[in-house]
Amino acid sequence: MFNPIHHKSATLPLPNSISRSPLRRGLLLIPLAVALAWFALPPPVQGQDGDELNHNTAEGAFALHTYIVNATACFNNTALGFNTLASNITGGNNTATGFDALFGNTSGSFNTATGYGALLNNNADYMTATGFEALTSNTTGTNNTATGAFALDTNTIGSNNTANGNAALHLNTTGSGNTTNGVQSLFSNTVGNDNTANGYLALLLNTTGNFNTATGVQALRFNTTGNANTAAGLNALYHSTTASNNSAAGFDALFNNTTGSNNIALGYQAGFNLTTGSNNIDIGNAGVAGEANTTRIGTVGTRTATFIAGISGTALSGTAVVVSSSGQLGVAPSSQRFKDAIKPMDKASEAILSLEPVTFRYKHELDPDGIPQFGLVAEEVEKVNPALVARDANGKVYTVRYEAVNAMLLNEFLKEHRKVEEQGRREQEQEATITQVKSTVAKQEATIAQQQKEFAVKIALQQKQIETLTAGLQNVSAQVEVSKATPQMVVNNQ
Repeated sequence: MFNPIHHKSATLPLPNSISRSPLRRGLLLIPLAVALAWFALPPPVQGQDGDELNHNTAEGAFALHTYIVNATACFNNTALGFNTLASNITGGNNTATGFDALFGNTSGSFNTATGYGALLNNNADYMTATGFEALTSNTTGTNNTATGAFALDTNTIGSNNTANGNAALHLNTTGSGNTTNGVQSLFSNTVGNDNTANGYLALLLNTTGNFNTATGVQALRFNTTGNANTAAGLNALYHSTTASNNSAAGFDALFNNTTGSNNIALGYQAGFNLTTGSNNIDIGNAGVAGEANTTRIGTVGTRTATFIAGISGTALSGTAVVVSSSGQLGVAPSSQRFKDAIKPMDKASEAILSLEPVTFRYKHELDPDGIPQFGLVAEEVEKVNPALVARDANGKVYTVRYEAVNAMLLNEFLKEHRKVEEQGRREQEQEATITQVKSTVAKQEATIAQQQKEFAVKIALQQKQIETLTAGLQNVSAQVEVSKATPQMVVNNQ
């Protein structure tokens, strides 16, 4: 893999006290001009061991000069060196050691300055400067600590800063709450607040970025305005410039990231390849340039087993998770928007009718308990339909795509179900026809019965009528017979 150690940018040169801005040169000329003016005065008191009244000690030309000449009210000061605490009037509990140390201080108290020009222009409290021109420009910034040549030397009103190292927080002016340990760490910071840099060139180019933490040589080296980044490790977040909310822990972690934000990288060269993508999590993985919203854990080929506690035995409803041959986790989608060339399965599912399910036990190293299993043998399934098996990274048959088998089973079931439904429909139609025929026959039988009844009534009526007619005829016949007999009797009487 690409090694950033071999292509580091040239180290920013240490500031040269000779080539300074006009303002800085003017500041350095102040004590010289005052000193020349003082030469016209009576010779200063030198070698004063101290006074018992105010507990001040001065050793060196113009040390505590204003206090000595004008008898101002200042207490518990110690000045050792030319112009040390020369302007002090009311400041107390100060210690100045070195040429021009605390030279411009008038009322600042509880300060310690050790080194040429240390706290030169200070007029604040609770300052500690150790080193050539450390905190030399500070005026009213408080609670600052600078250790090292040019450490915090441009700071004016920034407070609560701690700089340890040559040129640490060199350009800081008003930034506050910064802590840095290392040569040129947070070198370019001007107004950025609450940053922490530990290591050579850590947060070197940060100017206005806030809440950053860089621990390691050149960690967050090129950050300028990015906020809330955390880099731990050599070259961690090395190229990041304006990105924010990144966390990188490990050698070269997120090394090539420039503007991507909200990334997390853990491990040696974790997230090394990421450039502009955001919302990535890379643990033990170099990531992919430009990708976003991706989580990568481990590197394919180097890890062969994964154990995650809290999954086995935990009841949970949801969707089954699948894994691709490249190790990516996800859920198999069923939506139409993810599919092409959709067509009915038709006879393709008939291949499963040739499968032969088996019972088996996994080998002891896989399942020490030897629990009985039920399923298929992938090699046998491949012979039936190669599309029903999945392969490992080497292309060898690995497992059966049971979800595809289930889909085929469903298709075969539906086909049979349709046949049964069709048969049932036909039987229902036949039953309906039979029922209809029976109904018709019943109606016809009822009609016939009614007709038979009506016919019987008619026959009975007709029979009665015949009987009546017969009786009538018999009566008529009798009467005829009677009528024939009577005349004969009349003739006989004659």
